[in-house]
Amino acid sequence: MTRFTVNNQPVEYRLDPDTPLLWALRDASNLTGTKYGCGTGQCGACIVDVDGRAVPSCRMTIAEAEGTYVTTIEGLSRERNHPLQLAFIAENVSQCGYCIPGFIMAASVLLRKDADPSEEAIRSTLTNLCRCGIYPRVVEAVQRAGRALRGEEVIPAGARPGIDPADAARVVPALVPPAR
Repeated sequence: MTRFTVNNQPVEYRLDPDTPLLWALRDASNLTGTKYGCGTGQCGACIVDVDGRAVPSCRMTIAEAEGTYVTTIEGLSRERNHPLQLAFIAENVSQCGYCIPGFIMAASVLLRKDADPSEEAIRSTLTNLCRCGIYPRVVEAVQRAGRALRGEEVIPAGARPGIDPADAARVVPALVPPAR
């Protein structure tokens, strides 16, 4: 049995110790924000924070994670109001969105070490791949989140994801046929 902490919750996995962390998070813990991309650690879609390091979870086994603290995109902020999340929304970074959790997790590690990173530092640290080409907006979002973390800017909260159930379906009286 492998034990470590995921999003501030102690977890014990009854999986083969050679199971990649990615699959333990996605399949056993239902933390599907961490994405499978290449399986070789090159694309960055599966990056999580392991003890303050940006780690491709497809390349780390749960045995290697024993005793660590792992933070996934779901654990970054329960309310989805981390400055990086708000900045990515405000800067319209997301297109297809597949790579976004990995970018945000890698950027959160960077900003914890350097709250005022240069464009060069961001580009050299965030080597994640994005087929949509969002790189310039990622740089802007990370710098904006840094300003928010330093108290120089307040990023307004975007709309909450999802649909309010009250707005999902309404009966429109003019469209309801009369009762017989």
